[in-house]
Amino acid sequence: MRILVCVKRVPAPGSKINITADGRAVDDTNLGHTTSPHEECAVEAAARLVEEHGGEATVLTLGPAAAEEQLRYAVSVGMSAGVLLPTDDGEWDPQRTAAALAAAVRDLEADGAFDLILFGNESADAGGFQVGIRVAHALGRPMVNGAKGLSIAGGIAHVERESDAGREAYELPLPAVVGVKEGINLPRYPTMRGRLASKKAEVATIEPGGEVGGLQMTTLAPPPERRTETIVLGHGPEAAAAVVDVLDEIGVLR
Repeated sequence: MRILVCVKRVPAPGSKINITADGRAVDDTNLGHTTSPHEECAVEAAARLVEEHGGEATVLTLGPAAAEEQLRYAVSVGMSAGVLLPTDDGEWDPQRTAAALAAAVRDLEADGAFDLILFGNESADAGGFQVGIRVAHALGRPMVNGAKGLSIAGGIAHVERESDAGREAYELPLPAVVGVKEGINLPRYPTMRGRLASKKAEVATIEPGGEVGGLQMTTLAPPPERRTETIVLGHGPEAAAAVVDVLDEIGVLR
């Protein structure tokens, strides 16, 4: 089985995001980066499928040279190799990103199609829900997003996802594309052996193609900060009565 996982380098969730003075980019100064949480689960899903069925899994990203860090981390937890589509500071909207990824997939499939291409449900920074669907459409393959269950049997991908009406089940003939949602599994931590292997792993580079899409970024604006108020109920044993009142108010006491 051949699996491809597409990931994205994003600011670490929970980080304070600052915008550059011109309002056109995120200020990366002192900002940590990681793989989108949904895509971490996609990497774990690929690793488990390879362990079950054999084969290999490749991880692919479009981003700056520093995104090699995310590729090597994915290798440390079970991916076989990484592929980087290096970008400059140009505009990379979902349309252009999907076009570049689809072109790269075609190049990588010169020796045979991937049975499964995995994406995260959405990226942690943009949250556009578009790239995976656009790539699947460009490649002419069936796709289900928001997967909370994934298994392969008899050349069919069995996918489950949650909805307001309950749990939906899909059967996709391979090759197929699946968007994985956080919570489908618990991503593993890299072992020492995995970390050492990731340092020696091959990270191929493919120059990305794709014309600028129809979306244009005008400016970035941080959301309003949420403020919370903390009330000190007291200090020492004298605060016990106030604590009991609060617990009673929120229904903890019976």
